[in-house]
Amino acid sequence: MLTWTVGAVKITRIVEMEMPVTYEPGRSFLPLATPEVLRGMPWLYPHFVNDQDQLLLSIHALLVEAPGLRLVVDTCIGNDKPRAFLGKRALATPFLDHLTEAGWSRDSVDAVVCTHLHVDHVGWNTTLEDGRWVPTFPKARYLFGKRELEHWTAEEDAEQQAILSDSVQPILDAGLAELVDMDHRVSPEIRLTPTPGHTPGHVCVMIESEGQSAVITGDMTHHPCQMAHPDWSPTFDGDPKAAAVTRARLFAEWADQPILVIGTHYAGPTAGHVKRDGEAFRFEA
Repeated sequence: MLTWTVGAVKITRIVEMEMPVTYEPGRSFLPLATPEVLRGMPWLYPHFVNDQDQLLLSIHALLVEAPGLRLVVDTCIGNDKPRAFLGKRALATPFLDHLTEAGWSRDSVDAVVCTHLHVDHVGWNTTLEDGRWVPTFPKARYLFGKRELEHWTAEEDAEQQAILSDSVQPILDAGLAELVDMDHRVSPEIRLTPTPGHTPGHVCVMIESEGQSAVITGDMTHHPCQMAHPDWSPTFDGDPKAAAVTRARLFAEWADQPILVIGTHYAGPTAGHVKRDGEAFRFEA
């Protein structure tokens, strides 16, 4: 269980699942990340690319403990939800046991932030109890982006509507949702910052405490190889051009600065610093 300290803030990674991704021409989620190109970035090995040239990805939540606040950032896929992403298979993971092992309980969570409303960022918003989807964290306020929710509510895709139905609507029905702007401040140490492209209302989570800084990326970036190639967009970036512009801008802002970058899908060690590398960047974990 990885943890980091940023001033008075503690961040803990709770892993739901880890995924090695094999390159398949015409089917890979990063079409330009061929084994040949990846081998030209030796700094990716062994943490982020294995010796079979597979991209290593992780789906995890981040528990952020700040003064007076226990915040969960992104809630993974969740149990008992058959998703197209998983071949219509439903997960049965010990995610909540890991939460307990970290010293947290469902009732101890004060707030939940979803960087966006994709399948692997909202799942543990709710839990199946007696055939009904109920809030997993019944005493928390759930911060959903206004723009993000408006966009997906109008989306006619059946899978996305199923995601909203079991993982977002029960939160609205329970009166636990707080619809916020993309630059919302969560607490004195934690704020959201707009990072559109992957989705229209996507945000990163900025942490600033006692002169130290960190950022939780969400899906602004999926894999460290994008630092060397900010123009590489996965097939599910909603607006690939805007996403590439956002990545290039933020990598440039973070480069060679004492900002701990915590990748929401980066495999362990997950966190590190952006360094300039010629005209692009690399990740130093």
